[in-house]
Amino acid sequence: MRIRTRLAFGATGAVIAAGFLAGCGGAGSSGTQAPATGAQGAGCAPVAGSSLVVLEDDKKLQNTDNIIPAINSKAAQPQLVAALDKVSDSLDTAKLINLNKAVDVDRKTPKVAAEEFAAANNLTEGIPTGGTGSITVGAANFSENQTLGELYRIALTAAGYQVRVQQIGNRELYEPALEKGEIQVVPEYAATMAEFLNNKVNAKGGATPPPISSPDLNQTVAGLRAVGEQVGITFGKPSAAQDQNAFAVTKEFADKYDVRTLSDLAAKCSGSATVLGGPPECPQRPKCQAGLVEVYNFKAGRFDSLDAGGPQTKSALTTGAISVGLVFSSDGALATS
Repeated sequence: MRIRTRLAFGATGAVIAAGFLAGCGGAGSSGTQAPATGAQGAGCAPVAGSSLVVLEDDKKLQNTDNIIPAINSKAAQPQLVAALDKVSDSLDTAKLINLNKAVDVDRKTPKVAAEEFAAANNLTEGIPTGGTGSITVGAANFSENQTLGELYRIALTAAGYQVRVQQIGNRELYEPALEKGEIQVVPEYAATMAEFLNNKVNAKGGATPPPISSPDLNQTVAGLRAVGEQVGITFGKPSAAQDQNAFAVTKEFADKYDVRTLSDLAAKCSGSATVLGGPPECPQRPKCQAGLVEVYNFKAGRFDSLDAGGPQTKSALTTGAISVGLVFSSDGALATS
């Protein structure tokens, strides 16, 4: 569903209640066997259900992948930055989930979903005017980013700019275009972009530099802005909306075993009957199964190799094939309505 690289970094709904929201780690390669976990006890067998809930990452395994506008520094006029910051102010994770539902479940176009959201949330109210010239908003090749690009278009148009949204592809394609000013704005993800630029700016001799992202948003954004300055990219205000990986269970599973957090899962469900599902690389990744073992001492009885937050994992959860699975925290399937 999405192209992500979070699991590769070494450190870097129905969502029933706000406390269930959380985040996790993305796709890499290799490995289908779970690490030795020494799982003991009965564990928690899968429970089929019709809706999913995300378990709170209460010990902050994951870094902060909040939505944040990335801007070519030469284009970062005050009116432009203010308009993009208004989009950030309008978003939180629950709203992002519903935007994704509108596109991925209800089959509206990103443009229509963005326009409906802008009208319902008074997005253009109070945006400073006086912007001049043409702006190209780049969008990655998945629907959420395209919808965010359309929100940026709406806000920037209200500020006075002539705006178009151009789908470009993955970060390896659009980031150089942003540096060069071939595009002026892209919706980004704070921790993932921080490590992308960190590796680009600070890698020496092919060695991965120490991470600059963290579970603390202020620290992540400070690191992001520092490396962005070195390549001519400015960042606006981070939103409260996060699109990061998360661990989900069915509502029926959560109710049966009384689990609401990953600490609950580890304390109550470590054991032979518990089945963890996710992408093939999950067992080795420090933001997936390896991180669950290290940070939470969670020991699944078995790992099932599926996909990265896609239809295989969600189907395995709802049909009762796995106990807990890797999903994306802003997935439209988590919407409450």
